Amino acid sequence: MKLYINDTLVPVIWEDNASTRSLMEDVSEGDMVISMSRYGGNEQVGSLRKQYRSNDKQMTTHNGDIVLYNSNNLVVFYGSNSWAYTKLGKIDLPEQEVTDLLSNEDVIITIKK
Repeated sequence: MKLYINDTLVPVIWEDNASTRSLMEDVSEGDMVISMSRYGGNEQVGSLRKQYRSNDKQMTTHNGDIVLYNSNNLVVFYGSNSWAYTKLGKIDLPEQEVTDLLSNEDVIITIKK
């Protein structure tokens, strides 16, 4: 899968789990466009089209982490937070680049095949 933040393609190391595989299946049927909103000064959150299988674990997230929250929200971090999430992947860029891409008020994330 390819992930775009606004129009910028970003490299992602995707997890191999049921949640990510389900997301891949949906993306194979068409691009997924998610309107994200800045939250808490450290993350972007957007609602997904449906509930996804989750395997939440208590974790401390870091810059670039991509997680599933409440089975139907995509969260991408440019800071850290401790909560129960299902990890989907990690953006493979230097921290400052991730922060620059995500720290705007609102962003659009597009996931493509």
